[in-house]
Amino acid sequence: MKKSVFYHAGCPVCVSAEQDIIDLIGASNVEVIHLGEQKAKIASAEEIGVKSVPALVTPGGNVLHINFGASMEDVKA
Repeated sequence: MKKSVFYHAGCPVCVSAEQDIIDLIGASNVEVIHLGEQKAKIASAEEIGVKSVPALVTPGGNVLHINFGASMEDVKA
C-alpha cells in the first residue's frame, strides 16, 4: 500500500497536526516531510498541489490542507 505524505514546516500548528495524523493513521502509513529542513522537496510538493502547510497528501493524490499554518511562499523564504 502506498503511504500518505504529511508536509509541514516545523511550526507549532504543524507539529501538533503531525502527531495527530500519526496517532490516527499510524507512523508506518505516513511519510513525514519537514519542508523547512528538506527545501529540495518544496517544488515537488507544489507540483502535486500543496498550497500551505500542514498538508496531508493521500495515497490517491488528494491534498488535504489542515489548519493553516504557513503558505508555501512563507516556507520558501
